[in-house]
Amino acid sequence: MRLVLQRVRSASVRVEGETVSQIGPGVMALVGLHEHDTEDNIQECCKKLLAAKMWANDNGGQWRHGVKQRNLEVLCVSQFTLYGTLSKKNQPDYKLAMKSVPAKALYDKFLALLKENYEDDKIFDGKFGAMMDVELINDGPVTLVIESEPKGSSIDD
Repeated sequence: MRLVLQRVRSASVRVEGETVSQIGPGVMALVGLHEHDTEDNIQECCKKLLAAKMWANDNGGQWRHGVKQRNLEVLCVSQFTLYGTLSKKNQPDYKLAMKSVPAKALYDKFLALLKENYEDDKIFDGKFGAMMDVELINDGPVTLVIESEPKGSSIDD
């Protein structure tokens, strides 16, 4: 599983011109699922996302607070292209990404796990499988990549 976390002042997702989700300050997470990911991977990434220390504390100490400590929101955007590679002809290939049906089921479990481990009303997402217009205002910018390698597999398989 691969997450790209961006600390944001705000973020939103539109589908066909209609806003489906928006957050104020918090984290916008692009979420990619590898074809061999399991519930172990989503549990690991959930824990890391919610614990990632991307903000200063009240005393100005850098990298001391995560979303939960700051009571901020999280916007998840499913993105199979995070497992894209380029062929010799520079064409994208997404064979490492999990197929749509199992990916939707695992992505939904990931969202449920985030809500269970934080607050239901602080977790938002786009529309799985849709062409989305994602808009955000970076805060910093601060961007982190979180990886959870599937058991018995290397990311480059």
